[in-house]
Amino acid sequence: MGLSIDGETSATHKVFLITNYILLGAASSCIFLTLSLRLIPSLVGALLILLHIVTIAGAVSGCAAATRRVGGGKFYGAHMVATVLTAIFQGSIAVLIFTRPSDFLARLDSYVREDDGVLILKLAGGLCAIVFCLEWAVLTLAFFLNYYAHLEKGGGDGMKSGKVRDEEELKTLPWPTQV
Repeated sequence: MGLSIDGETSATHKVFLITNYILLGAASSCIFLTLSLRLIPSLVGALLILLHIVTIAGAVSGCAAATRRVGGGKFYGAHMVATVLTAIFQGSIAVLIFTRPSDFLARLDSYVREDDGVLILKLAGGLCAIVFCLEWAVLTLAFFLNYYAHLEKGGGDGMKSGKVRDEEELKTLPWPTQV
């Protein structure tokens, strides 16, 4: 391969950060579009805004984790779970908006005219679809960053060729695997 692990990690790290920043912008735009529907008294509207806030928190935590370059641990697992859940909900909201925008707008108890509300809702649905795709890109990039961090720690260099690293390690293997 032409790139070392450090070069691959650096490129992946930069793409991860850029993707998180785009995700941050898209989720905050979704909040502003949702707020323009004037739906604060609605429970469904408040939950929709909460979903976008959780998405923003996930993007911020992803950026924080990437700048620290810490691989693995509880923070990585929590970030992955939160990202998967928000991606699923964002995708579900996007499908719901595109398949039944009038019904969804009626559940939001919006004070905006229906024609304008459906247009704003479809714009928000498009952003939700973009956020869905970005969330899965972030998940993939986070996996690769964690994998590269594992390789840099020395977790992947010992058994690449199928050989045992040294004689002491060979002696600690269970008896059926000793040669």
